[in-house]
Amino acid sequence: MKSKIIFIVFIVFTSIAFSQGKRITIVKSDNSSIDEEKLPGATILLGNILIKHEGISLRCKKAIHYKSDNYIQAFGDVVLNQGDTIIQTSRYTEYNGNSKKALSWGNVVIKDPKMTLKTDTLHFDREQQLLFYKYGATIKDSINILTSNSGNYYLENNKFQAISKVVITNPDYVLNSNHLDYYTDSGRAHLYGASTITSDDNFIYCEKGFYDTKQNISHFTKNARIEYKDREIKADSLYYDRNKGFASATEHIQITDTLNNSVLKGNYAEYFEKLDSAFVIKKAVAITNTNTDSLFIHGDTLLVTGVPEKRIIRAYHHVKFFKSDMSGKCDSIHSNQATGLTQMFKDPILWSNDSQITGDSIQLISNVKTEKLDSLKVLQNAFIIQKDSIGFNQIKGRNLHGKFEENDLRFIHIIGNAEVVHFVRNDSKQLIGIEKTTCSEIHFTLIDGAIKSAKFMNQADGETYPPSKLPENVRKLRGFKWREDEKPLSKDDIFIKDEI
Repeated sequence: MKSKIIFIVFIVFTSIAFSQGKRITIVKSDNSSIDEEKLPGATILLGNILIKHEGISLRCKKAIHYKSDNYIQAFGDVVLNQGDTIIQTSRYTEYNGNSKKALSWGNVVIKDPKMTLKTDTLHFDREQQLLFYKYGATIKDSINILTSNSGNYYLENNKFQAISKVVITNPDYVLNSNHLDYYTDSGRAHLYGASTITSDDNFIYCEKGFYDTKQNISHFTKNARIEYKDREIKADSLYYDRNKGFASATEHIQITDTLNNSVLKGNYAEYFEKLDSAFVIKKAVAITNTNTDSLFIHGDTLLVTGVPEKRIIRAYHHVKFFKSDMSGKCDSIHSNQATGLTQMFKDPILWSNDSQITGDSIQLISNVKTEKLDSLKVLQNAFIIQKDSIGFNQIKGRNLHGKFEENDLRFIHIIGNAEVVHFVRNDSKQLIGIEKTTCSEIHFTLIDGAIKSAKFMNQADGETYPPSKLPENVRKLRGFKWREDEKPLSKDDIFIKDEI
């Protein structure tokens, strides 16, 4: 029984000794003394002191060693080393050999091969290889200076977890956040919560993402936007290469041209900052004149190039556009904001009020100052159709020149091989007859989209027939095709692809 008790006591003492860890070793000091009245259980060390404990060494001018507690307090030019990687200096350090935790204050500076940290108070947990501070610190590596109110530094993966008023200062920009993880190996800053990056070139906001400070590459994934001098990009996901001046965006994209008051939208876009150019695909739409009556242009691909004063918008394939008083459709469109010229190519069709206008190509010319429509050109095979209650008014010729007033088509000049079918009505809207005429040129005046007067040039050939005298089969000109079912009636209709 006695031997069993001795064995239990041995196990208890062994466990206590093990839990306390290895003892702090006083390697050297110039002088030592004991003052049990003032410092019971302590040894006072003075001079050139060297202390070691499980991979660390500590040097100082004065130390108080509590041997039974395995605890030491160091004063004056304290230098703490962990192997060859960590060098820390401070005015004061206390170290517990059992918990392997150190607390330092007074001009604390800690260095490793990747960075230098400065603070007033620093905690060091050797078991977790964790440094942490609560009252502000500055961390400097090869390219950045990081400051924050509080934070942690994980030595094993060289990771800073900085919290509260975090600022990274780089020669090219300043990054602000309330929470980020920064890796000194890669230079990557992972951002959490509202964060901004400010430079001479642009301003970036996001609430989640990362910024590679060495490669100048970033990817933001929540409420991201980049603001340039005259442009802003928003998207669910935003990639940015600062060196190349290149950004790509996905999902719910909005690129706003603040100078020309226009917007690009879609689900994938690329922006080339140095070329001041962008292209958008996947439900792409360009919106212009956002302060007044907006024009919506859609195509499989939208391409915007050039500086604001000479900006060009191109849309390719399955192009449709909508405005409250005008809409259209073609295979491709080219709009030059410097000249005000918009060109429609390949089977273009334009609806202006009640008129359907077609031709081999259509040109719209705007006044660059007022941004209002000024004139219209339809080149080769020009054809205008208006629906009447009992038929169709038609104007056909080689080329058409039109003039707008207050965005309303008022004057039409048909040049070459002009033909007309017109349902003539009096002021009471009663049908008088059906006019069918051919000549080389015709001038028309329109009010509210309806023909009010016509002037036939150079030997007009035709007459006005009573409705009963003009057969149905000659009331439509050659090439007639009514395409009302293709007309976009709203901004949402521009995304509908018509069956071929």
